[in-house]
Amino acid sequence: MVSLSKGQGISLSKAAPGLSVVAMGLGWDVAKRGGLLGSMFGGGGGSIDLDASCLMFDAAGGLIDTIWFRQLQSKDGSVLHSGDNRTGDGDGDDEVINVRLGSVPAAVQTLMFTVNSFTGQDFSKIANATCRAVDTATGKELARVNLSETGKHTALVMAKLVRKDGGWDFVAVGTPGYGATFKDLMPIITAAL
Repeated sequence: MVSLSKGQGISLSKAAPGLSVVAMGLGWDVAKRGGLLGSMFGGGGGSIDLDASCLMFDAAGGLIDTIWFRQLQSKDGSVLHSGDNRTGDGDGDDEVINVRLGSVPAAVQTLMFTVNSFTGQDFSKIANATCRAVDTATGKELARVNLSETGKHTALVMAKLVRKDGGWDFVAVGTPGYGATFKDLMPIITAAL
């Protein structure tokens, strides 16, 4: 597994030859509250509804399709969202977007992955947030991006998959933003293409 910083990327074709389905997993926890009451009562700060989204773009930066909690599958069927997790409870990935790489239409050059706090909590209330690329056939984690940069932002453009040399590259983006859905992030998203 490779841990990536903002702007870094890896070739998925080299990391996992023959890769057919990559799972983009988003995981997070509610940050622990400090002080006496936080330690006496488990330290949790309630639940936080983060939403992962995937946006499909062509080479000119035109938006082709969106996959999010209101549309769990791309129109062509190549991208499938696991559904909305409204709490962040439990271990592992809280939301997963599976991409069947060989089925992504040729017109799609970039898949952009975002996360938004639908209920408006900022990232200072979130801990252990990660985005990771996993080979679904083997369960092997190929790359991970730490998203736990605290701040008053309510959203992040997490990472992107980019067609390159007949394969796909996974690139960490890590740009903070504001808004309840990906629609609020469109200027940041298009700048990161």
